[in-house]
Amino acid sequence: MSETNAPTPVPSVPLSGWNSLTKDLAGGLVVFLVALPLCLGIALASGAPMVAGIVSGVVGGLLVSWLSGSHTSVSGPAAGLVAVVLGQVAVLGSYEAFLVAVILAGAIQVLLGALRAGFIAAFFPSSVIKGLLAAIGLILILKQIPHMVGHDADPEGSMGFLQADGKNTLSELFSSLFALDAGAMMIGLVSLAILLAWDRSRFKKSLIPAPLVVVLLGVAVNLVLKAKGSSWAIGTSHLVQLPTVAGIGEFLQALPSPDLKAFGNPAIIMAAVTIAVVASLETLLNLEAVDKLDPRKRVSPPNRELMAQGAGNIVSGLLGGLPITSVIVRSSVNINAGAATRLSAFFHGALLALLVLFAPRWLNEIPLASLAAVLIVTGLKLASPALFRQMWAEGRSQFVPFIVTVLAIVFTDLLIGVLIGLGTGLAFILHSNYRRPMLRFMEHHVSGDVLRIEFSNQVSFLNRAVLEQTLDSVPTDGHVVLDARNTDYIDPDILDLIEDFRKQTAPARNLKVSLVGFKERYVMEDEIQFVDVSTREVQAQLTPERVLQFLKDGNQRFVTGRRLTRDLARQVDATAAAQYPMAVVLSCIDSRSPVELIFDMGLGDAFVIRIAGNVAKEKVLGSMEFACAVAGSRLVLVMGHTSCGAVKASVELFETGKTASQATGCEHLDALVNEIQKSIEPGTKPHGDWVTLETKRIFVDDVATRNVIRTIAGIRTASRTLRELEAAGKIAILGAMYDIKTGKVTFLEEKAGPAA
Repeated sequence: MSETNAPTPVPSVPLSGWNSLTKDLAGGLVVFLVALPLCLGIALASGAPMVAGIVSGVVGGLLVSWLSGSHTSVSGPAAGLVAVVLGQVAVLGSYEAFLVAVILAGAIQVLLGALRAGFIAAFFPSSVIKGLLAAIGLILILKQIPHMVGHDADPEGSMGFLQADGKNTLSELFSSLFALDAGAMMIGLVSLAILLAWDRSRFKKSLIPAPLVVVLLGVAVNLVLKAKGSSWAIGTSHLVQLPTVAGIGEFLQALPSPDLKAFGNPAIIMAAVTIAVVASLETLLNLEAVDKLDPRKRVSPPNRELMAQGAGNIVSGLLGGLPITSVIVRSSVNINAGAATRLSAFFHGALLALLVLFAPRWLNEIPLASLAAVLIVTGLKLASPALFRQMWAEGRSQFVPFIVTVLAIVFTDLLIGVLIGLGTGLAFILHSNYRRPMLRFMEHHVSGDVLRIEFSNQVSFLNRAVLEQTLDSVPTDGHVVLDARNTDYIDPDILDLIEDFRKQTAPARNLKVSLVGFKERYVMEDEIQFVDVSTREVQAQLTPERVLQFLKDGNQRFVTGRRLTRDLARQVDATAAAQYPMAVVLSCIDSRSPVELIFDMGLGDAFVIRIAGNVAKEKVLGSMEFACAVAGSRLVLVMGHTSCGAVKASVELFETGKTASQATGCEHLDALVNEIQKSIEPGTKPHGDWVTLETKRIFVDDVATRNVIRTIAGIRTASRTLRELEAAGKIAILGAMYDIKTGKVTFLEEKAGPAA
């Protein structure tokens, strides 16, 4: 199935057309308010013309939004590319030459998408992606607090720890404490309070987004302060500073043009590859993060996204804009604003184009403090305490890569931090693979103990040392099974080690080595070297106590899902001539109580008699006597089970006074029902409607247990053969109850019960 046709999870509450439209328009408006200063700030930090930031934002909104397969991702100039832009402009000599590299980078991205290189996104661990989200949230909080209190030395859009002015995120935060602007701080704190309270108020469901409210309020308050000549009025340096142009013509003239002559510069190719790689990695990372934030849990196709971003970079480069990526800050703001489809990203691009051209003076009245409050709230949602608690609860292997990613991104930048996080995650994977390339446990077969070594899915040369230690620990004169049934790959070094152990070490130590599940390409044939069936010799050495322990161990394996290694085809051959079962089990006919599975038995291990209600009449007794006196079985087990239908029906018929043949029309059921009803003790008959279903269930299970005890007593009374064998210690007669909910068998203590 192509990724573009991949199924999209359906939201629990589908949006109507009008509802979706209003959410998208509101989301696009909020993203526009946030994107405007970010576009300008990134352009300023990159050393590019201010108009270049606007151009890339417009292209990301108007073009990439419709080419992309993501419904919530917003594209534009990225803070993660600031260092790349600065470095490559210096290498190429001019911004105009750099634009040629942007165009070529876009073409490379289109090619990467066509070659389906988006699969790289599948290798980003969820712990690293969640660390990215949390880190971006913390950075937003730390970076926006100075802007909220009127300290705007670091331009909007700067996300790196180290700043161009020689300071860093923490020192800038400290410096802001001594450079407060009263008006900006007042507007910022009020904006923050409104945004935090908005989600807890009835206004949350209103069509007017809270960020728009705080922006309009900030503009209005500042205009009032200016009109009154208040010292609290916010100066130009603390407002959006959009360069004004007198119409479309002047705007187009301000656009830088790519220097097509630079195509002959060999450095262009290296610059293009650098931009393409960095932009693609950041896009794929952000795409994975955005999909995790999407409340409707839609999956974005990564290859289509690469081609969309590539087309966007080609157009942005031709128009004089900065490189484009999917941007997590704008995307998270978009999602938090309630956007449902890509229309919101398109609308934000349209607003950037129109308002920058026709209403720049009004945009320049927006306080940065109001926008900072919006971004801080976004940061609080991304870096929520609940996320940190969740990752802590998932264990060290998830939490450590998560927290390392967070710290690395906060104290470096996005790409370097993610690479450090990926390295940490890889280290955990390698450590886990090194320490646990296999499971090692002892199997207790009827013929003796067998050490089973179960290989993991991938066994590489890194596992050689651990495997050597494991093989060295195999007891002398024992049996070992090397199980590769769940393994897709085994390194040649490991195969050589196994072959040496099999042909040299094992014979010298009198070890029998069995192979199971090895694929044909390994040139190793499966082989079972130990006896995994009950033979005459094995049966002769068994005692009732030992057989009982086999049953208990088998049920434990059944409950835990760790069944013995068996070659059933080989067992068919081994038991074709004769059978030497360990036990005879009388159980109910109920389809939910298969004896061989419950006790993890193989072929030839047990005689099984199944009859409704596990009652022992004459023909059943004959089978039991043959199984023990002639065939050599060491244990007679009567096993009932919970929620037994036969017992339930017998109880209900007992209450009504009807016979089974009268109630069901089955003429041969009366003998079975009558036998089971003998286990309903006098005085315990339920009267009328039973109190609860639970009361009924408990009573039925109690009768089923008494029925097992009564059946055992009847066996001893009716069968002299079995009674004498038990008295001689050659067999044991026991009862048990099987719980159909848990799979566990409880063996009953000896209790007195009425005889048949």
